[in-house]
Amino acid sequence: MDRIFTVDEARAIMPVLLERADAFVTMRGEMAELAHELRSTGTSEAGGLAEAKAYEARLEEILGWFEERGIEVKGIAPLLVDFPAVLDGARVRLCWLEGDRDLAWYHHDELGFAGRRPLP
Repeated sequence: MDRIFTVDEARAIMPVLLERADAFVTMRGEMAELAHELRSTGTSEAGGLAEAKAYEARLEEILGWFEERGIEVKGIAPLLVDFPAVLDGARVRLCWLEGDRDLAWYHHDELGFAGRRPLP
């Protein structure tokens, strides 16, 4: 069974979530640059295959942090996460998208991201 968050519970997690998300975004960019350089030239000042694997492991560790808390990772570029919740008796997902600095959106389960609307 999914963990069900209240809006207050999800918002209380936001400061740590933002730290993890910022680390993820930075690392994702560094890994992309390293991978591009390795594909293009075969070398990189940032390292080689071992460093790329270390980036992958760290990214997976950060994603695991979300999942361990019942936060659903829906996308990684951009980073998109949902908190299962109930609003006015309906099952919804409180929706956070990379770049947001607060938890301010939700969507009904059956609508997904396309049905995203501001929290009341």
